[in-house]
Amino acid sequence: MVNTSELRHAEAQEAMKAYHDTPAQAERKPIASLAFIMLLLFISLMVSRPSQIAAEQSNLQDPDTRLTNNTTNNAQAIKIITEMEALYQGQSSQATITMDVVTPQFQRTLKMQSSSMGTQHSFIRILSPRKERGIATLKISEEMWNYFPRINKVVKVPPSMMMGAWMGSDFTNDDLVKQTTLTDEYNLTMETTQTQYIISLVPKQQTVTVWGKIDYVVQREHMTPASQSFYDEDGTLIRKMEFSQLKDFSGRLIPSILTMTPINKPGHQTIITYNQLEFQPHRIDDSVFTLRHLKSRF
Repeated sequence: MVNTSELRHAEAQEAMKAYHDTPAQAERKPIASLAFIMLLLFISLMVSRPSQIAAEQSNLQDPDTRLTNNTTNNAQAIKIITEMEALYQGQSSQATITMDVVTPQFQRTLKMQSSSMGTQHSFIRILSPRKERGIATLKISEEMWNYFPRINKVVKVPPSMMMGAWMGSDFTNDDLVKQTTLTDEYNLTMETTQTQYIISLVPKQQTVTVWGKIDYVVQREHMTPASQSFYDEDGTLIRKMEFSQLKDFSGRLIPSILTMTPINKPGHQTIITYNQLEFQPHRIDDSVFTLRHLKSRF
C-alpha cells in the first residue's frame, strides 16, 4: 500500500527542485515531468490491481461458480444443437430436393422427394434420373432399409454401414436419415462470439463413430447453421459441410443449400439444394413410414 504522506512529500520535493532548475535543466523538464506522471499512473494501477486479482482468483477457485457456468453453457449448447438438427424436419415435413454429385471424372444429378415425422421417421425416394427412379430409403427409429425396384428387393442397412456413402455421394447414410442423435452421443462444449456459436462435439466413450470431433458453427443473427467440420481421432479435418442461401420455407428462414466437401478427396463435392420444403403437410402420416410403402411403385 502506498503511503499518502510520502507521496505528497515526493511531489513537493519535485516541485521545489523544478523551481531551482537551471535554464538547461528546465529545457529537459517536460521529459522528466512526463516520466513522473507515468510513474504516478503505474502506482495507482498497482494499488487497485490486488483487489481485481483477488476477485478473479475467488471466481476461479469457487467450484460452485464454475459448475454453474459449465452447466448453463452445456444446457444452452444442447438446446441449440437440438434446434439445428430439427430445423429441416419439425413435427412433420415434405421436401423436393436436388443432389449434385461432383467428381473429377463425372457429375450426376439426382432429384428426390423426402418426408419426415419428428426425428424418428424419414423416407427418401429418388424421382430422377430414370435409371434410378424409385430407389428409396426408409428410417424408423434406429433401423434403416433401402429398396431397389429393378430387382424388387429390400435391403436392411446394418449399423456398421451407417457411415457408408449414400448413392455414391459425399453424404453418409447417417447424414441423410439422422440416425445419430448428436446430443445423446456426444459431449458438448460451446464458445460464443459476437456473431456465432461454436459448439465442439466429442464422442462419448460408448459412441460408435468414425469422428473424433465435430465443430458445429451456428449464426446467431438468424439462428441457422453455418458449417460442420468433421475430424478424425488424430484431429485431422476430413470433411466440411457448409450451409448457404437462406430461404423462407413456410415462414422459416433456412439455408437452402448444403455443400459437403471431403478434404481428403480433391475435386469431390456433393451439393444438396432444397427446392421446396413444407412443414406439417396433411398427406404425411404413419402409413408413409412402412415397408409396404417403401416397396410401392409410383
